[in-house]
Amino acid sequence: MTPTLEITDLSKSYGPRTVLDNLSLSIDGGVFALLGPNGAGKTTLVSILTTLLRPDSGSARILGHDTVADARTVRRLIGATGQYASVDEALSGRENLVMVGRLLGLATRAARTRADELISSFGLEEAAGRAVSGYSGGMRRRIDLAASLMCPPAVLFLDEPTTGLDPTSRLGLWDDVAALAKAGSCVFLTTQLLDEAEALADRVAILQGGSIVADGSPAELKRLVGTETAALVDAEGTVHRSFELDGTAHSLERALHNLSEAERDLRVELRTPTLDDAFIAITRATEEARA
Repeated sequence: MTPTLEITDLSKSYGPRTVLDNLSLSIDGGVFALLGPNGAGKTTLVSILTTLLRPDSGSARILGHDTVADARTVRRLIGATGQYASVDEALSGRENLVMVGRLLGLATRAARTRADELISSFGLEEAAGRAVSGYSGGMRRRIDLAASLMCPPAVLFLDEPTTGLDPTSRLGLWDDVAALAKAGSCVFLTTQLLDEAEALADRVAILQGGSIVADGSPAELKRLVGTETAALVDAEGTVHRSFELDGTAHSLERALHNLSEAERDLRVELRTPTLDDAFIAITRATEEARA
């Protein structure tokens, strides 16, 4: 079966600086999150996958179509939303969507019908007739995302999609992304927000030094850096003792079996490594190994 997205020995350099170093990756459906330090090459990789940039060597394929040799076909299969909303502020939200639909080859009536479907889906009915210049950041983001869905893509690329959004708009966009994946689109997400990746992604990879240094589900990456612990904490938040657990009630019972009288009055906090913990530990270990 052909992978949705397949990257083979992909390399890209800017002068003496290698950004992608013989990178290989295969993705099949769901939400895939690519994480990495600033300058790791996430946006460069997305630019290659969306046919905006040529690799120096190697290949990338979307449903079997090469992003260089079959760029026109690939563009018909994908949708993309960059770090900043790319909408025409002089046009209304509806006019933006219809324009994009027409550019993608939809007939005028079909473009209008699809635009109205997306306006309803993204909760933009009241604002659809207004110029985008008067939209909030969250509304601009939603109309930008809707534009990338005028022709439902096999793969949707979201490059730091919640940049600059307030918490409410951010959570709303998370719901939209989850719904897209549930409807069958493969979502390729880059983000600097670890809670975003943890909330949305079925699979997470960390890009560092041009290579993938970790790859797995959020739970698998978190298990790389430790287990769940039970901490005994006083009213000031000071941890007096902590115990490693294995996720079972029995391990908690064993940990709390021989407490002193003073410890019996302390609060028990169950703590699990976060994706932030995993990201920091993995990237730090990679830096130290390469030093």
